[in-house]
Amino acid sequence: MTTGATPSLAPKRSRARTFLPLAVAAWLVLEIWLLTLVADAAGGLTVFALLVGGIVLGAAVVKRAGRRAFRNLTSTFQQAQAAAQSGTMPAAPERTGAEDRNGFLMLGGLLLMIPGLISDVLGLLLMIPPVRSLLGRYADKAAERRMAAAPPGSLQDAFQQARIHRPDGKVVQGEVIREDAAQGPRRADEPRPPLTP
Repeated sequence: MTTGATPSLAPKRSRARTFLPLAVAAWLVLEIWLLTLVADAAGGLTVFALLVGGIVLGAAVVKRAGRRAFRNLTSTFQQAQAAAQSGTMPAAPERTGAEDRNGFLMLGGLLLMIPGLISDVLGLLLMIPPVRSLLGRYADKAAERRMAAAPPGSLQDAFQQARIHRPDGKVVQGEVIREDAAQGPRRADEPRPPLTP
């Protein structure tokens, strides 16, 4: 009689979930080691001043980026509301917030607020506009690749199908409603039309 072990039905852990705790632990050890090296070379008061300066600068950057993002959001809503009241199509939104990459600016501020020299260097790099722009383009391309590779029936696939690409490259969400279609009863072999509110 042969007995075989049943295969495990639990999903496999991704590589990111496997190596992320190790990477965080290595990063923490490296941060502490660098702080002790700087404290030995320049003194503990210098390290304390660096850490407090990073927290203050990071808080100021996060506050500024948050205000800019809120200002961009309110101006977009005001433009859409004015266009709706006048009955015209809303103008193309200004992409000042997207070009500034406020998300990366906020991430840089948060990295500055985290105690450590490596996180401070990464946060300062994110303060440079060309670096933010380069990372933003890479993130946009990576998101497009993931959406294109999404299996049919997934949430990413549904989001991708709901977008309409305009010739100028802008993406507009919408729904196509045919008004020339027959309004009579539907035949049994005919596909169902999409639900509309």
